[in-house]
Amino acid sequence: MAQVTTTNGGFLGHVQDMLNTHPGKPTYDRALLLECIEACFDCAQACVSCADACIGERDPAKLTACIRLNNDCADICEATGKIQSRQTALDRNVVRAVIAACATICASCAEECERHASQFEHCRVCAEACRACERSCKKVLAA
Repeated sequence: MAQVTTTNGGFLGHVQDMLNTHPGKPTYDRALLLECIEACFDCAQACVSCADACIGERDPAKLTACIRLNNDCADICEATGKIQSRQTALDRNVVRAVIAACATICASCAEECERHASQFEHCRVCAEACRACERSCKKVLAA
C-alpha cells in the first residue's frame, strides 16, 4: 500500500485524507476533485448566507428571484460536493451530468447576484463564490 501523507485536519484536510486513502483508483485527478468539492461546499454556504441576508433586507420581495436561486444553488452545490466525494462504483455519466448541472445553476445564481452586487455586498460575495464553483466544475468536465 502506498504511503499517504495526511494533513492537519480541518474540513478540506479530512476530505483530502479520505480521497487519498480510498482504495479505488480515482476517476478524476485528486487535486482537481478536491478543488471542485471545496468550491461546491464553499458556494453552498455562500448561497445559504446570501439568501438569509436577502430575507433580512428592507424589501425582500424585490429579491425573490435571488433568494430562490440561492436556495436552489446551495442544494445543488451540496449534492454535487457529496456525489464527487463518492468514488466507489460511480457512473461517470451521472457524475458529469450532476457537475454540469452545478455549473449551470452557479452561472444563473451568479448572474442574479451580480444584478444586486452594487447595492448588497452579500450578493457580490455570493456571485464570486458562484463564479469560482462554476469555473471549478467546468475544469472537471474538461478533464
